Amino acid sequence: MPVLLTFGDSNTHGTPPIVAEGAPYRRFDGETRWPRRALAALGAGWELAEEGLPGRTAQFGDPVMGSHMNGQDGLKTALESHGPIDVLTIMLGTNDVKARFGASPEGVTGGIAALLDIAQHREKQERHGGFRILLICPPPVLEQGPIADQFYGARARSLALPPLYESLARARRVGFLDAGKHIAVSPIDGVHFDEAAHATLGAAVAAAVSALG
Repeated sequence: MPVLLTFGDSNTHGTPPIVAEGAPYRRFDGETRWPRRALAALGAGWELAEEGLPGRTAQFGDPVMGSHMNGQDGLKTALESHGPIDVLTIMLGTNDVKARFGASPEGVTGGIAALLDIAQHREKQERHGGFRILLICPPPVLEQGPIADQFYGARARSLALPPLYESLARARRVGFLDAGKHIAVSPIDGVHFDEAAHATLGAAVAAAVSALG
């Protein structure tokens, strides 16, 4: 059976929009989260490994949330924990545009390039017998809601990411999906996806995975 590994942050994990800072932990159920919606749309015979971590970045250890938020070590662990896989999706960058990291759009894209370096390395590819990659650019954030202070200046940075990600995907010969063409973040917190967005994104990801060839 082909296996899909979805690697990302809280929006891959299934964190609902945050209504108040410090609110109790919540997670959408399996019927709602976009990775499982994608699995259902792909049809019978597929399996799924979900690797979404709230707070994960493409390249930064977080001074508040911890050094394990650096997705580069996380991706190595995920690729050695699961397998063999057939398709890997990567959707990161939302947390990288937080004010505390001071990263330019090009700098965020550099972190994504490092993740592709890991995923496309001969050792990782041979471990799984070769796997395809779909790079997903997350939709732009809104600077509003209870965690807006963490995303000061982030909207402009995130709006600049899609063409950079697309160019990188083309150079690395991997699939690309601009999630912002299909969904938007919730106005409640400006970062996370609501139930409808998860459903729409799941369908879009399934179509993009099927088109990888």
